[in-house]
Amino acid sequence: MPKNSKVTQREHSSEHVTESVADLLAHEEPVDYKRSVLNVTGEAWDKQKDGDEELDGENRPAWNSKLQYILAQIGYSVGLGNVWRFPYLCQKNGGGAYLVPYLVLLIIIGLPLFFLELAVGQRIRRGSIGVWNYICPRLGGIGYASCLVCFFVGLYYNVIIGWSIFYFFKSFQYPLPWSECPIVKNGSVAVVETECERSSATTYFWYRETLDISNSISESGGLNWKMTLCLLVAWSLVLLAMIKGIQSSGKVMYFSSLFPYVVLVCFLVRGLLLRGAVDGIMHMFTPKLDKMLDPQVWREAATQVFFALGLGFGGVIAFSSYNKQDNNCQFDATLVSFINFFTSVLATLVVFAVLGFKANIMNEKCVVENAEKILGYLNTNVLSHDLIPPHVNFSHLTTKDYNEMYRVIMTVKEGHFKELGLDACLLEDELNKSVQGTGLAFIAFTEAMTHFPASPFWSVMFFLMLINLGLGSMIGTMSGIITPIIDTFKVRKEVFTVGCCIFAFVVGLIFVQRSGNYFVTMFDDYSATLPLTVVVILENIAVAWIYGTKKFMQELTEMLGFRPYQFYYYTWKYVSPICMAVLMTASIIQLGVTPPGYSAWIREEAAEKFLFYPTWAMAVLISLIILASLPLPLVFILRQFHLVSDGSNALSVTYKKGRMMKDISNLEDNDETRFILSKMPSETPSPMPTHRSYLGPGSNSPMEMSSAPNGRYGSGYLLASTPESEL
Repeated sequence: MPKNSKVTQREHSSEHVTESVADLLAHEEPVDYKRSVLNVTGEAWDKQKDGDEELDGENRPAWNSKLQYILAQIGYSVGLGNVWRFPYLCQKNGGGAYLVPYLVLLIIIGLPLFFLELAVGQRIRRGSIGVWNYICPRLGGIGYASCLVCFFVGLYYNVIIGWSIFYFFKSFQYPLPWSECPIVKNGSVAVVETECERSSATTYFWYRETLDISNSISESGGLNWKMTLCLLVAWSLVLLAMIKGIQSSGKVMYFSSLFPYVVLVCFLVRGLLLRGAVDGIMHMFTPKLDKMLDPQVWREAATQVFFALGLGFGGVIAFSSYNKQDNNCQFDATLVSFINFFTSVLATLVVFAVLGFKANIMNEKCVVENAEKILGYLNTNVLSHDLIPPHVNFSHLTTKDYNEMYRVIMTVKEGHFKELGLDACLLEDELNKSVQGTGLAFIAFTEAMTHFPASPFWSVMFFLMLINLGLGSMIGTMSGIITPIIDTFKVRKEVFTVGCCIFAFVVGLIFVQRSGNYFVTMFDDYSATLPLTVVVILENIAVAWIYGTKKFMQELTEMLGFRPYQFYYYTWKYVSPICMAVLMTASIIQLGVTPPGYSAWIREEAAEKFLFYPTWAMAVLISLIILASLPLPLVFILRQFHLVSDGSNALSVTYKKGRMMKDISNLEDNDETRFILSKMPSETPSPMPTHRSYLGPGSNSPMEMSSAPNGRYGSGYLLASTPESEL
């Protein structure tokens, strides 16, 4: 002990000592035990490592500006699903009427849970693993499950970016390569490719030229070298964007988040000038109010809200962890949620303006083809000329004239009408053809663009938009893996990022086989839905019921400088958990009712056919769900039965400038002896900034027995077993 210390002075004083051990220690100057003689662990003091720990808490990377952060959150939440999933659901589930359940569920589920993830990330300033370890150690598996789901999603999501890259480079030619069927030579005769002739030029280009797809998931067919190169380019882009953390990804977001809006607005203006665009938009937003009473509509709306905001992945938490403590995350949650919603509506307008134009083109084509059939029947006397209304002119046949002629022929030839093979050619039928996902982006939309003036320009813009939408979401998804792993295991950011991308590319080669598209469908349908629903329910329970909604609201009040709306208190505590439980139940029922299968492209038939997964594929599918959910019960069991330490008896400390700052103001009487006589290493997190102590679960003071495992966020020390009398 230093000679001038309070304890030494008291030893030589005749005054009666009444202070507790905590009082004595509170007067002591902070001592760096790693550097002092009290370090009996035998561990050498590492100045570099110690400095890194100081920097981690004191100089955690931060966004350059609030705008950069908002763009990152928007880029992450606004993804490919806004362009090709939301419009399909809107059309399928009642048009404009679908917006009502979507908006209601966005407010009572999406917004509160999005705000919750923003708040815990900003408050604790760690990735998903650190956040949930700290809030509730027994539910620490939430963070690990989020990382696994992010990995599964990232594997196939980047393949979609690879497809977009392929189409992007193919767009720099006129005419576009998917505008016409290829001609093949059969001896001395040139004929149209049979598979293309029986389907369409865009469908053929997608399935044969791009994917070179096999007939089933069981037929591997080997690697598709074109898609392998595109996947390599896609992972290279992600690596370059992520290599320096938010310092590099934040700059990428300025372009990747804003450019899609420029393209969408340009497409909307161009689309509205196309013939038939208004038909598509009117069809889209004509409400079918009876659909609002269908529970399936509400289930699909809830699922879309859930995935549109990226809940449970850990990307939202990772991005918010780089914020300042006093950032108004309540405003951010509202802003990003509604920007996401309006982006979906904007994309829907664009999609159906273009599809309305395409429907008119296809309907006119149908009229011309069937008019030629009727002329043939008239010339061969199969049909009488008396059946044709006198005002009908086959040289300038309108849709209205054809429909009138069609009804007359159908009435007169009622018994033999089917043998004529005539189509009704109704615009409504064309508009009702639902397409989503890759079918919308790579078949329907590309076909519509072939009819645009300057079609290569619009194709380049469209696929560059898809690349940027995908890249923004991939940055968030990879942040959901990289940030918590770096925070927890203290690995080098650059090394881990490179290794993660290389490993993901190698594993992702299963998606660029000729059967790869079927694996993409499998992962998209099963790898994330159920595990993420469970993850978000447990997040909600951990904060609202285990940590305590009142305590959490109080800490948000301290952090933000104002009290969040009481609306969040009730949604976190009651509404959101109930709604999420109902959604999870409905998802499980849906998985049980829906036969596990996929749409296969049969080359000989030039058509899609639904096939069931073989036994081995079912085993892979079930393994995906189990593996993504496994960390939840595993971590709970390990910590419940104390098979691994959860750090619950650790003293919270923070290193600052080489000195250990202790807060022992609320040590209990029975904790003083443990603090002095501890023989076990005591490692604890100090995830909060040094100017404010974090109130851990179940505590009312800055000094709390921390609840994070292995002391990943702070520096532990070991006190010598010194009897109290020796002080």
